[in-house]
Parts: sequence; structure tokens; C-alpha cells
Amino acid sequence: MATYENREAFIPYRRRDIIRLCLEDGQLNSIDSKKFKDFCHILSAYYHFRFHQTLEVIKDNYVPFNPNPDVEIFNPLTLEEYDDMESKLVNAFHHILNRANYIRLPESTVKQALNKKSLIDLQTEVDFNYFDRCLCYYRGDATKKISIKKLFFGSKKKTIEIFERIVLLIKFKEAAYFRAKKVKIKNLKFTPGKIYLYFYKNIPKLDIDLLFPNVTTSMTWKDKLLFGIPAIGAAIPLILRTLPNILLLIAAILLFLNAQSLVEKLDIEQYKVRDFMPVLVATLSLGMALGGFAFKQYTQYKSKKIKFQKTVSDTLFFKNLANNDSVFQMLIDLAEEEECKEIILVYYHLLTSPVPLTPEQLDSRIEEWMEKKLGTTINFDIHGPLDNLANIQGKVNQNCKDIENTPDVPLLTYDEQGYCQLLSLDDSKAVIDYVWDNAFNYNAIAL
Repeated sequence: MATYENREAFIPYRRRDIIRLCLEDGQLNSIDSKKFKDFCHILSAYYHFRFHQTLEVIKDNYVPFNPNPDVEIFNPLTLEEYDDMESKLVNAFHHILNRANYIRLPESTVKQALNKKSLIDLQTEVDFNYFDRCLCYYRGDATKKISIKKLFFGSKKKTIEIFERIVLLIKFKEAAYFRAKKVKIKNLKFTPGKIYLYFYKNIPKLDIDLLFPNVTTSMTWKDKLLFGIPAIGAAIPLILRTLPNILLLIAAILLFLNAQSLVEKLDIEQYKVRDFMPVLVATLSLGMALGGFAFKQYTQYKSKKIKFQKTVSDTLFFKNLANNDSVFQMLIDLAEEEECKEIILVYYHLLTSPVPLTPEQLDSRIEEWMEKKLGTTINFDIHGPLDNLANIQGKVNQNCKDIENTPDVPLLTYDEQGYCQLLSLDDSKAVIDYVWDNAFNYNAIAL
């Protein structure tokens, strides 16, 4: 069985399309095609039921961590219950993302993005000490061509690396941590102790840090120069114009301090220093000139900062797919879809293969078939669907009088040489139909 570093297990087609592709492959006659279609229909319904159970577990355990709850917990939780619910929630998060063929992104990779230049001209900083947990998964490690503006005029094409989908789970530390750090809780953009989830599409690898709710941004050195140089240029003529007023104020202060000799060195007429009105006029003029200049520069700085924030907001707004509890619902749908597609592909190729296949041979057969039929290269995850088929067990003859003592039959077994052995299409339909009919009291298969 070949392994590919640059391939992912994700199947980029709908379950309906995979079923149709199998039916149009020409390997099944019209009668068997109908049976296969019925098998896929019941299988999909059964897995929908199973993943619905997982969703209920997630919903029950997310309540105390939801930053936007619409229900309240009936009884106060003990510390042990709180920790247990968090553990179940995180385990379910890992489970459904693995089932959806997402890949875990190490925290070190996320932190590296902070030290590299972002596509958005911002200096970013994320305090990871704020988090009790920080989990990141992605799917689709791809490249994309974009247009970026040059320093002065025009634009240029650039190839960047992106994650087509990225999921982020963050558990913030409790309020006591932030109080100990002298951080005002009311000024935080998040609620301490809560779990936040974010689901985005087409995020450049260098912009992962912008997804964090506690990211702080500042201008890059280029923007500081573009902002600072004009400010210095504007300040020089202002200082030259106000220099007489500055000298007059200095002379008045020195005279007040009884430093007559220093006043004489400034070469300022004495009556101007001793007269109150010239000094007052000089003070007001200088204050208005410097104050107006400072206000103008501050306004420009605030405008630049607002522009930066708008750029970040616009970038994330149009790439956001879901937040918090809605993320779990989307992930459940994705995991259910992937699970069914994998099982259907495995079942179909075992059903239509003219010779018995080992798991390794089956894996290669599916990958080659996908590439031939759709031009899609994947690294098919063979062990998951094989385990699922082996774990689905039920009765073949449901009309037997002693059905309770009739042994359950798995859809898939292995012979002594390690070849996969699949039930016939009729028996497979009978087993999956039995499992579906007994779904509410059939608990042998646990997610």
C-alpha cells in the first residue's frame, strides 16, 4: 500500500456523486444496481443516526463552555463534572475531525506564522498564555495566485500557500488568571473560561494568527516610515515658524527663575519678556500650532489603524464559515459524508473485484480508480472503512423462528491469507436493514 506525503484522504465529491459514479461504472447489472443503491441508502441513514448521537453528546457537554448560550444549566456543576464535560467535548472534537479527514496542525506551526510577514501589512502578536487549550485542524494544503500592490504603483502576481479549510478551538483560561495579570475583564473581547470555535476557508498560511480573538495588530516598519517621515517633514517648518515664540517662552521662564544673564544671551528685547501680553500671545500661538499639529497626526494614525482593522475584518468576514456551536453541526455533516463515501467505495470495489483483495490491494485499486475516473489523486484511508464494515453485524435470515439465538454476521471478514471477504449483496442488504431496524437498541457499535 503506497503512502503519499502530498496527498490527503479527503474525497472532494458528494456522496450522491460517488454512488452515481459507481452505478455508471458498468460493473453491476440493473438488478444489482438497484440493490446496491438501496444498500447505500440504508447505510447513509444509519450513519446519519450514529453521528446524530455524537452531536447530542457534543451539545450536552458544550453548554457550560458556550460563550453565547441560549440555555442555562439546571444544577451547578462540580469541578469534576466540569472537567469531565470538557474532556468529552474535546475528545468528540478530535473524533469528528479525524472522521472528516482533517489534519492536526501543530501549535508550533501556528506560532511560526507570527514571525513571518503577513499578506496584510500588519505586525501581529498573540499571547498563547491566555489559552488552556489551542487546537487547530486543516484540510486542503494548496497554492493560490493573488495580486498584491507594489510599494508605490501597480500590482504583481504572487503564489501563496493556503489552507482551504481550517478549524480552530480555543479554551481561554479562567477569570482568575486575568485578574492576577491586572487585566480588566470588561475590556476583553472574549469571555474567560469559555471555548471558542472558528471555521474558515482559504486562509493563507501566513495569516493564521489573524484568526485568534486576542490578536493585537500594529503598523509594520514600512508603514511607520510612511507615516513618520511626512510627520517629521511637516514638523520642521512648524518649529521654524514658532521658534521666536519658543525663545520668548524660554526667556520668560528664565526671568521668573531670576536667571538674568541667561536671558541676555538669548538676544531678546527685555520689554517683550517683562510684558505679560507678548508672553501670553506667544504661549497661545505655540499651543495652538503644536496642538493642531499633534491632533492632525493623531487623526491620521487613528485613520490608518481603522483601515488596518477594516482590512482584517473584511478578510475574515468573507472567509468565515461558522462560529462556536454551529461549527460542530457543520463538522458532523462533513464527518458523516466522508465516512459514508469511504465505506461505499470500499464496499463497491470488493463487490465488483473479480479476485479477492488484501487491504493494501484494495487501497491501491480505489486510488487508481478515483484518478482514472475523476482525475483526483487521494491518499485513501483504507483501515477506517474496513473496520466499519467489519463492525456492522446483523441477522441475515430475519424470518428465522429462533432469531434471538441466530448469530450476528459481519459485513466483512478476512480469510487465513488476509484477503477481504464480503457478504453477498442480498445478505449485505439484510444485515444493514436489520441494523437500521434495531438502531435504537443496537449499541454494539460505539462512536
